Amino acid sequence: MSQTGEEAVTAAISGKDLINAAALIGSGICMGFGAIGPGIGEGFAAGKACEAIGRAPEEAGLLTRTMLIGQAVSESTGIYSLVVALLMLFVVGA
Repeated sequence: MSQTGEEAVTAAISGKDLINAAALIGSGICMGFGAIGPGIGEGFAAGKACEAIGRAPEEAGLLTRTMLIGQAVSESTGIYSLVVALLMLFVVGA
């Protein structure tokens, strides 16, 4: 029995291939959406800190320190999405 081209392709794709493809796509989406929030939040915080330093230059040290702590907290969500993406790549997709 000879198979047509479409039947041969369908027969060649296994469940493991679909799981690997879904893990790759899912990890890319996870990092993409996981980086949007921290990027916007850190940019907004830096802009507001620059405005505050412009209004009160004598408080620059305190404002900078507070801004950096806030940005570190904001970046933690990006790091969590990186961890989830790596788990999807190396545990689910393995």
